Amino acid sequence: MEQKDFESALKALEEIVSKLEGGSLPLEEALTLFEQGVNLSRYCNGKLEEAERKVEILMKGQTGRLTPVEFPETPEKD
Repeated sequence: MEQKDFESALKALEEIVSKLEGGSLPLEEALTLFEQGVNLSRYCNGKLEEAERKVEILMKGQTGRLTPVEFPETPEKD
């Protein structure tokens, strides 16, 4: 999957869901869109988990102050 920002990926996922909910797609096209949707969902979920970890790191600063800490990149799951 090409790299997208979270918002673009979420918008693409919403468009896929809308098409699938329409119910008028041929089976093969619906399956292809479903697969793309699953991949986008995983990508978005990964981005949200990454953001959550960053927030946790910021909140758990040793000095009690919010301190940004670089979070290591996680490999993208296929």
